Amino acid sequence: MRERFWELPLGALSTAEWEALCDGCGRCCLHKLEDEDTGEILETNVACALLDRRTARCGDYANRRTHVPDCLRLTLRIVEDVTWLPASCAYRLRAAGQPLPPWHHLVCGDRDAVRRAGASVIGRVISESEAGPLEHHVCDWPDAAATPA
Repeated sequence: MRERFWELPLGALSTAEWEALCDGCGRCCLHKLEDEDTGEILETNVACALLDRRTARCGDYANRRTHVPDCLRLTLRIVEDVTWLPASCAYRLRAAGQPLPPWHHLVCGDRDAVRRAGASVIGRVISESEAGPLEHHVCDWPDAAATPA
């Protein structure tokens, strides 16, 4: 991968660089609800069964769509249309021409900084196999975009 590739426009990234851009927060792997009246997306603390809640990483990333057919495959073509991505999401930030936060592993060299900054789901979610009705798990996730590591 190229030096400081994360500062390049998203369209200039190789596949490996695109994948490495992920901050590992795990929030894209949480279930969301849509308000039928307003269209508002409501976040929950309920994780996909594939999400390892100790690491905020997918337990079978390469084959995730086999197990979860509606799992989002974030691409350059849709990144700006996925409005529910957290404000701190590296893809969302870079699509808007913004820099990565200081706690991003590519900036600081520490993959655990995302957890310390409060941007990660580690230790804060429940598995969909244990949750029950999603409506009971609606929550507001803090915006960690400007939070230091």
